[in-house]
Amino acid sequence: MKYLIIVLVLASLGAIGYGFSIQEEQLALSHKYIGFGTVGLFLVAMPLFLIHYSRGKKMKDYMLNEENIHKMRNWEKQKDGKK
Repeated sequence: MKYLIIVLVLASLGAIGYGFSIQEEQLALSHKYIGFGTVGLFLVAMPLFLIHYSRGKKMKDYMLNEENIHKMRNWEKQKDGKK
């Protein structure tokens, strides 16, 4: 999965770069390459990356709720007290 994501990112960046390089000669085709590269990067590679690296993590730990606010305040008090 990791290598698939890397290949998709490189292919998308390559398509975007190629689209910009042929922009002088073939404007319509360059827009297609840039568009497909952008779609590949943001609608395919980024969700795959997020799914792959967030697997097994608890979303509750990253949400700002009352319990986590108290934990952060206690952590800051402990950090200031140890100085």
